Amino acid sequence: MTARHDPSVAVHVRAPATSANLGPGFDALGLALTLYDDVEVELADSGLWIGVTGEGEETAKRGEQHLIVRTFREAYALIGGAPPPGLRIRCVNRIPHARGLGSSSAATVVGILAARALHPEGGRFTDADVLALATRIEGHPDNVAPCLMGGLTIAWHTGAGPRTTRLDVAAGVRPVAFVPEHRLATERARGLLPETVPHADAAANSGRAALLIAALTGRPELLLDATEDRLHQAYRAPAMPESAALVERLRARGVPAVISGAGPTVLAFVSDGEGDSIGSEVGTSWHIHPLNVDPHGACVQPINQETRVSGE
Repeated sequence: MTARHDPSVAVHVRAPATSANLGPGFDALGLALTLYDDVEVELADSGLWIGVTGEGEETAKRGEQHLIVRTFREAYALIGGAPPPGLRIRCVNRIPHARGLGSSSAATVVGILAARALHPEGGRFTDADVLALATRIEGHPDNVAPCLMGGLTIAWHTGAGPRTTRLDVAAGVRPVAFVPEHRLATERARGLLPETVPHADAAANSGRAALLIAALTGRPELLLDATEDRLHQAYRAPAMPESAALVERLRARGVPAVISGAGPTVLAFVSDGEGDSIGSEVGTSWHIHPLNVDPHGACVQPINQETRVSGE
């Protein structure tokens, strides 16, 4: 997370897509991906203007209920002082909405980091404060942590608030996102989870989650075993049968594949050059995004000609 603490009148915030869970790491593991939303936030003399290009263009009409606006105002108020008289926000969105790639976490992070950068006393709002607020807004830290930190993150809760640690991902790890046309609300996906699970399933996931960290950070040849899950994917399959079937097909041919976050996107880990051959087999109903792991997380820059966002 690259932050700017000295106040200016406009900033450019870039936030990466994220994939949470990664199979067995339910509500704990997350990965930052090289697919980005770029947002300009500018203080104005009065009023509110929102422009959105790309994904979620309809959200421009939400006004004060737009997620970036709400998180910006909440963070600005927490830092203290009078609210800014006006805001102008321009978004170029590439992260698909309601597909399990962390679009709401990206918007939340953008709003908070922009408020910190534009507030005259933003320097006193620490990285821990940012994580805590983002987690409270999102409800859990598994997506906001990699969005803020980049790389592979492990997130957990303590009595003093959420915590996260970041790890570098092995160079041979190549994520590919298979994004369907249809959306799935996270609330619906979570509603399918049982209140209790068998002890054997919990124990199996614990071991696989530990193995997954080793696989992602240095032993990618272990990813097929490491991405096995017994806690959530099977329970959610009825809400996304095509995604569940794709995961099964890919895994049957030896490709580590999981449901990304709450779905319905499927995330696979491939070796160099394998992505094209897999893509040719999954059909035309999926948007295929060969990606890399974003190592930096969200970044903030003052606005100038070089940092103006575009739809490119």
